[in-house]
Amino acid sequence: MAPTSRFLSAVLLLLLSSSIPPAVEGGFFKRKHRRQKAGTKYKDHDPVHVVVNKVGPFNNPTETYRYYSLPFCHTHADEDEHKAAVEEENIPPEDGDDALSGLTAAARRIKADRIGAERHKQRLGESIAGDRRETSPYELSYQDDIEWRLLCKTTLGAKDLTKFKEAIHNNYFFEMFVEDLPMWGYIGDFEDEDAILGEMEGSHTYIFPHLHFKIGTNNDQIVSTIVMTERDRRVDITNVHKPTTVQFSYSVEWFEEHDLPWKHRMTRYADSRFLPGSFEIHWLSIINSFVLVLLLTAFLTIILMRVLKNDFSRYMELDDESMEEEESGWKLIHGDVFRFPEFPVLFCASVGTGVQLILATFVLLGLALTGLISTTRRGSILAGLVVIYCLTCSAGSFVSSRLYFQMGGKAWVRCVLFTAALFPAPTAVVFMWVNTIALMHGSTSALPFSTIFTIAALYALIAFPLTVLGGIAAKNYASHDFNAPTRTTKVAREIPTEVPWYRSRFFQMIVSGFLPFSAIYIELHYIFASMWGHQIYTLFGILLFAFVLLIIVTSFISVALLYFQLAREDHRWWWSTFINAGMTGLFIYGYSFFYYFHRSGMSGVLQSSFYFGYMSIISFAFFLMLGSAGFHFSLLFVKHIYSRVKCD
Repeated sequence: MAPTSRFLSAVLLLLLSSSIPPAVEGGFFKRKHRRQKAGTKYKDHDPVHVVVNKVGPFNNPTETYRYYSLPFCHTHADEDEHKAAVEEENIPPEDGDDALSGLTAAARRIKADRIGAERHKQRLGESIAGDRRETSPYELSYQDDIEWRLLCKTTLGAKDLTKFKEAIHNNYFFEMFVEDLPMWGYIGDFEDEDAILGEMEGSHTYIFPHLHFKIGTNNDQIVSTIVMTERDRRVDITNVHKPTTVQFSYSVEWFEEHDLPWKHRMTRYADSRFLPGSFEIHWLSIINSFVLVLLLTAFLTIILMRVLKNDFSRYMELDDESMEEEESGWKLIHGDVFRFPEFPVLFCASVGTGVQLILATFVLLGLALTGLISTTRRGSILAGLVVIYCLTCSAGSFVSSRLYFQMGGKAWVRCVLFTAALFPAPTAVVFMWVNTIALMHGSTSALPFSTIFTIAALYALIAFPLTVLGGIAAKNYASHDFNAPTRTTKVAREIPTEVPWYRSRFFQMIVSGFLPFSAIYIELHYIFASMWGHQIYTLFGILLFAFVLLIIVTSFISVALLYFQLAREDHRWWWSTFINAGMTGLFIYGYSFFYYFHRSGMSGVLQSSFYFGYMSIISFAFFLMLGSAGFHFSLLFVKHIYSRVKCD
C-alpha cells in the first residue's frame, strides 16, 4: 500500500498548493466575523449589518471577484462630514425639521465604527460556490428610515476610474446580503456606444454611487431585501484622466410585509426584476417528456414481447435434430453470451461508480424535497453532494467488487482502488486546471485553502476508508456465484462482420444517446440556466421525475438494442451496452456547446474553463450513471431470455 499512500499524498499536496494564495490574500489567520443569524428577532434601533460578497460580469456568473477589488468605501463618513454633504446636496428637511438640527434622527446617531473588507465566516457550500463575504461600513438600524446619508466622499484618480470604467463596460454587478437574503445591482451604465466598435466620441460612462435599501419585515424579522441604484445621482466618469470627486451614499426604507412569512422569504426571488425571466411551471415540458417516454417504452415492450414470444415458441417446438439445422439468432451464441468482458477491473469499477452516483443523486434529491437540505441557501446543494458522495462510497465499492468476484477476478484490491479513483481523479484534474486559471485572474472562484483541506480530508478520512470497507464486505459476505443460466464454451464463436449500417455499433450509439436526451431536452435548458446563470432552481420534484424518466427510457433503449445485437450473433454485449446507455452523457456535453454559444452570453478564458471543464465532469457522471443502469437492466434481460430456452 506504500505506492498508494504516496499517490494520495501527492494528489493532496497538488490540491492544497492550488489554493494557498487566496488563503494568504484573504487573511486566513485573521479573525473572521461571525455571520448574523437568519431569522433574528429585532427590536427598534437594533443594528442591521449589510454584508458585501462579490462583483463580476453578469453574463459570466463564475467569473467573480472580491467586492473590494473595486475601490469602494472601506470606512463610513462621520457626522460632521455628513452634515457638510447635506448642506452641499441641499437635502430637504424631514417632518418640518430644519436641515441641520432635525435632518433625521438617524443622522445624529452616526457612529462611523463599521469597517469594510473584513472577512466573514462561511459555510463549506458557500466557499465552494465562490462566495467571499466581507463586512461593509453601511450603518443600518432596525425600523430607522434614512432619506440620505453620506457613506464616504473620495476623489478617484486615473487608476481607480479605469477600474470602475472597465467594470461598467463589462456589465459588472455586485452582490450583498442582509442575513441570508441576497441583493443585486449594477455598478454603472454607459450610453451612446456602438455595439461593435464600443466606446465612441459622444458616448458616456456613469457610475451609480447611491444605493437605496428597501427592507421588508414581518413579526420583527427581516423577510425581504432589495437594493436599487438611482440614475438621477449617477456620476460621469467617461474621462478617466481627469480626477473625479464621488460621493458614495445610501438611503434606507423599511416597510411591513404582512403576507410574507419568514419561512417563505425566498419565494420572492423567483420574481426579482434583476434576474432574467422568472421560472415558469414546467408542466408542459414534463408532460411532453412523459408522453414520449410512455409511447417509447410501450412501443418497445410490445415489439420485444411479440418477437421474444415467437422466438421462444420456435426454439421450444423444434426437436434436437432440427435444432442443429435450424438454430440461429440469439440462441446460437448461448455458449458465448456470458463470456466476461475485456478489462474487467475497469468495467466493474465503472459499473460500481455509476451505481454510487445514482444512489447519491436520489439521496440528494430526496433530502432537497423533504427540506433537510435547504435549496435556497447558497451552496447547500454543492456541500450536500460532496458529503453524500463520500458517504455512499461503500455502496459503489461493494457493487464493483461483487461483480468482479462473480467474474472470477483475483486482484480485488486493484478493483477497489480503481473504484476509489475513477470519478474523483478526473474531477481533481479538472479542478486543478480551473482553480489555477481562477488564481491567475484573482477570482473568488478559486477555492480557499480551508475549503480544499476540508474536501481532501473528507475524501481521505471518509470516502476512501468506506470504499475499502465496501470491497472487504463484498469479499466476505457477497455471493461470488454469477448464476449464469448457460455454460460458456472454451473457444469464442466467430462474430459476423457484415451487418447492415442501421445495425452497426456507431448507429446504435447515436440512437441510444439521442432518444433519452430528447426526453430531457426541455428541462435541461432550465437546469443550465440555474447552474450557469442567476436563476434559482427550486422544482426538485420535477427534476426527480425527469431523472427517473431518463433512467427508464435509457434502460428500455439499451435492452432493445441489446436484443438486435444478440440477434445478429454478436456476443460482445457487456461494454457495448454500457457505452450505448451512457451515450446520453455525451449528448449532454454536446448540448453544453450549443447552450454556451447560442443561449448564453458567457465569454472569456476563466468562464470558458469553468464551464467546459465542469460540464465534462457532469457529462462523465451521467455517462457512468446511465451506463450502469442500462447494463443492470440488460443483464437481467439476458439472464431471463436464456433461462427460458433449452440449451445444450
